[in-house]
Amino acid sequence: MTRNLVILGSTGSIGTQALEVCDNIGVRILGLSAAGNIDKLENQARKYKPVIVSVMDAECGKKLKFRLKDTGIKVVWGIEGMTELVTIPEADTVLTSVVGIAGLIPTIKAIEAGKNIALANKETLVTAGELVMEAAERNNVSILPVDSEHMAIFQCLAGNRTEDVEKLILTASGGPFRGYTLEMLEEVTLEQALNHPNWSMGKKITVDSATMMNKGFEVMEARWLFGIDISKIEVMVHPQSIIHSMVAYNDGSVIAQLGASDMRIPIQLSLTWPERRVNCFDRVDFSEIGSLTFEKPDLKVFRCLDLAIRAARTGGSMPVVLNAANEVAVSLFIKQKISFKAITELIEEVLEKHRVHTKPSLNDIIEIDRSAREETLNIYEREYGGRKTVL
Repeated sequence: MTRNLVILGSTGSIGTQALEVCDNIGVRILGLSAAGNIDKLENQARKYKPVIVSVMDAECGKKLKFRLKDTGIKVVWGIEGMTELVTIPEADTVLTSVVGIAGLIPTIKAIEAGKNIALANKETLVTAGELVMEAAERNNVSILPVDSEHMAIFQCLAGNRTEDVEKLILTASGGPFRGYTLEMLEEVTLEQALNHPNWSMGKKITVDSATMMNKGFEVMEARWLFGIDISKIEVMVHPQSIIHSMVAYNDGSVIAQLGASDMRIPIQLSLTWPERRVNCFDRVDFSEIGSLTFEKPDLKVFRCLDLAIRAARTGGSMPVVLNAANEVAVSLFIKQKISFKAITELIEEVLEKHRVHTKPSLNDIIEIDRSAREETLNIYEREYGGRKTVL
């Protein structure tokens, strides 16, 4: 069980829920980080009294340092600061919940420092899954998933042999636009896209859920986390979000993990495994559910999922480009600079232009990510009449 924890992205949805979990199970908080929400980070720092807090922006860091000068808490910033945060000697686990590829380098640094990882940052494995898993094996580090779907599969695999797996079945709610046609997607608004039917999450991941890109990322993650070929990973729409995922075995057995739509449950298990600790979180009342339904995702409507699966099959640098283009496109949509459907169009055009690097190094990944972002903004400027400075 985790005793001393560092949280990357402590002011976001996963980070704040992780702190609630820590209150319940008695984990000591040694480090906290945020992108730039220094008001919330200051409140967290005063409550949990970590050794170090970190922000990305230097100006925000200097302001926070002044505010916390009476506490003795060290304030650092930038990639260097985040690296110092994740390598605190006393920490045994780092929970990574920052949004985007920003979580990649700190996660690798934490692994190299021998820290176990509670992984909530999808982009780490999407962009550099092979490198990350090799580093974890080399440093004898555990990577436990925080996502409800991957934690579900983790539990369904426990005590069974990977070679007996017929397929992994990742469930998806279908998001706010389940049942929509392509024509209906023409008119959707940001407000609609952010209105997820089952989960309360940050804006970026909520939009990814609406496009179903999020589920494509989860397919890629599952491939690396569990060592299962892409061909054996299936997505199934399950609107009730009670079954979080399933594993089908070669004898015809299917094991499913069920629970309430409460992210605190998988967060807690990622910090306590193999223990299970009592809590007061939501419970499933099967008498109220009535029925559980399933359907295949419509890949013609939710083309982001199709693009993600194809990128996963191609491998190499293609997932890096997919992720970079998606981050930029989603940001543009959240800023209401492009339409919902344009997210997919932008990503597809960037992917079509990319020449695949079959085995990129970490430095390659960083450069490919930068280049793909630039290309996405160039297309936005050229075809949508926008200005690259909007980001």
